[in-house]
Amino acid sequence: ERIKVDDALDVWAVHGIGGTWGALATGLFATIAINSTAANGLFYGNPHQMLVQFLAVGASWIYSAAGTFVILKVVNFFVPLRVEEKEEALGLDISQHGEPAYAL
Repeated sequence: ERIKVDDALDVWAVHGIGGTWGALATGLFATIAINSTAANGLFYGNPHQMLVQFLAVGASWIYSAAGTFVILKVVNFFVPLRVEEKEEALGLDISQHGEPAYAL
């Protein structure tokens, strides 16, 4: 809400935060005792693996942001991403469907 983004499906909370933590946690907790072909993580004496994980997360964020930007620009070319201010103030249930969602 602070940055005025309507994330109705909680995509950022589930995939953005969860995926970032999962990738960074690999850099912390990785151990060759579990996977002998991999490298140890920070907690097992290999700070380099944590750096690798940070770089991978950063690259993933940049790739995702760039891809999302391109997709949104293409979609916006054909269908506007924003409704008119009047429709938004009235409520999309009424402006798009002709009825209120909840009769409270």
